[in-house]
Amino acid sequence: MAFAVRELGDRRAVVVEIAGEDRGALRPADGENLAIAARTARDQRLPLVCFVESSGAAIDEGVAAVHGWGTAAREFVACSGVVPTIFCVTGPTVSGPALLLGLADLVIMVADTYAFVSGTHMVRQFTGEELSNEGLGGATMHERTSGVAHFTVADRAEADDLIVELLSFLPDHTDQVPVGWPCADPVDRPTPEAGDLVPDTATGGYDVRDVLACVVDDGHLLEPRAQWAPNLVTAFASIGGRPVGLIANQPQSVAGTLDIAASQKGARFVSFCDAFNLPLVTFVDTSGFYPGKDLEWRGMIRYGAQMAFSYARATVPRVCLTLRKSYGGAYIVMDSRYMGNDIMLAWPSAEIAVMGAKGAVEILHRQADESERADLVAAYEERLLNPYIAAERGSVDRVIDPAHTRSELAAALDVLAGKRERIPRRRHDNTPL
Repeated sequence: MAFAVRELGDRRAVVVEIAGEDRGALRPADGENLAIAARTARDQRLPLVCFVESSGAAIDEGVAAVHGWGTAAREFVACSGVVPTIFCVTGPTVSGPALLLGLADLVIMVADTYAFVSGTHMVRQFTGEELSNEGLGGATMHERTSGVAHFTVADRAEADDLIVELLSFLPDHTDQVPVGWPCADPVDRPTPEAGDLVPDTATGGYDVRDVLACVVDDGHLLEPRAQWAPNLVTAFASIGGRPVGLIANQPQSVAGTLDIAASQKGARFVSFCDAFNLPLVTFVDTSGFYPGKDLEWRGMIRYGAQMAFSYARATVPRVCLTLRKSYGGAYIVMDSRYMGNDIMLAWPSAEIAVMGAKGAVEILHRQADESERADLVAAYEERLLNPYIAAERGSVDRVIDPAHTRSELAAALDVLAGKRERIPRRRHDNTPL
């Protein structure tokens, strides 16, 4: 195992290579070196980038090898929220080193690699299931099912390029703001096509990435966890050369509702952007939390609270734009005014309410016949389901033309560029897990 301060593109980072002749089995000295590398990154306020291929603790070293990676884990935790940490899996990664992936801010896996805590032999012994290494912990599984892999790439060269791009969006440490870059894409560029993408009907589907691409510089999105929890899109982008973090409901997947995985995905991304001073821009089109016995039994309350928790404690500039539907508890946790956002915008098509008109009428007017219900639905929509009512009540700052979305967001981010919040000192908060 070796580490050094190296140039990655135009940035300096502490780079660690975890590999060896015996497939990177961690010996006590390796654990100490990992800890020193993490401490160096923290002391020099530089990003920490680890390339890992390890078969776990070296068995012939006894428990001391386990102590070594435990020491390293403690130092990685100390880096959390102080310097960005990026792990790239370049080969089989097993046991303790695999757990280190869960401590990283961003994880990249090279195709044909795998990572797991307990291997196929242990799975077969305890459960009787026969699985391949790839089936148990392959890159595709971690990209789609577990959410461990933020990105998968074809080879090491592609991983290197991706790391350089990721670092371009981030500061070296938490006390810096992202630098940004000159932008040739005019901030006042009209975006009428963004509004055209959204169907007239409340239930029509569309790809929210197309809306985001209309608004950001040069249509470029860098999307972590694109295949996991696809009902919520998270992405790095820039607006007017300013790096930002985007969060958006995806109507193409379960109507953009929030479930457990989406709540975890969104909460983690919001927390990461807040730690490294990336402004947050949230695009809302959701009918609420996805209902179901399975989700409730698995802890939807706890996981849904993670979204609320992450937004409520975020101190970076926060702009929210409601595109179409914004109902119920999901309206609140998707960075509503009452979660403390700075600027709340809405398109004229926005519907901000406890629930849709049809559902509300069915609850409030159970005895009404079909013709009466049609009139009541129309009246409910006119009276409550429009953004102008929300604006009158102070829930929305401005109702904007979709064609002006890019310029409005750029102006909002300019206004908020100097935002600073003083938060009370405390040991730490108690995140709902």
